[in-house]
Amino acid sequence: MQIDISEISGNFPDFRVAVVVAENLEISAERPPELAALIAEREEACRKRWGAGEMELSEIPGVAVWRKAYRAFGIKKTSYRSSVERLVKNVLAGRGLPVINAFVDAYNAVSLAHVMPLGADDLDRVTGNVAFRYARPDDQFLDMAGGEPLLTDPDPPKEGEVVYADRDKVLCRRWNWRQDVRSLVTPLTHRAILTAQSNGEGDLDAAVADLVGLIQRFCGGTGRVAIADHKQPVVPFA
Repeated sequence: MQIDISEISGNFPDFRVAVVVAENLEISAERPPELAALIAEREEACRKRWGAGEMELSEIPGVAVWRKAYRAFGIKKTSYRSSVERLVKNVLAGRGLPVINAFVDAYNAVSLAHVMPLGADDLDRVTGNVAFRYARPDDQFLDMAGGEPLLTDPDPPKEGEVVYADRDKVLCRRWNWRQDVRSLVTPLTHRAILTAQSNGEGDLDAAVADLVGLIQRFCGGTGRVAIADHKQPVVPFA
């Protein structure tokens, strides 16, 4: 299997994505107390760093670069924001990171701390190679939409939209906005593919090291890493 960003790297030369394949996972449906304490620390650090001064949400570097990228492929509505912007916004508003399961909660903690979009899919529900590319007329997407799958109301991507997709379906719409319901990571997942995405801001290597450490610590998984960028846009990972 391989990751391919060649279709968009010319227009977004600062885009770098780390693919982490995590295997031998044991995912708790509950948030372990030790992980809960770590997340509480990171939420408080986020509020102190970004919420104590005069800086607007849109001025946070890791948020601003994604707003710019979204505008570049035609997304202007404020309801469509990167996943990391939603996390930071909620935490600054006094809400905590959502409680999903130990795996998702751990990678959300990494996303918040490094102000960088992360996402994950059950590798056994991913078909063929994966790519960040522009949407195609026959693309399929079933939106999780707030926790309930819209299985009877598919919402295909729009022309020109950047998506993350496997051979058969779109895994995430609007680059890193929201995921397809069919490949979500659950406590039944034993293998997962994660992406950590940088667009000119943030320390991708540090985020990946943090991610691999937390996955091993709280889900018992082992991980291997591949990184694609403008110079090497197609990279094997499995």
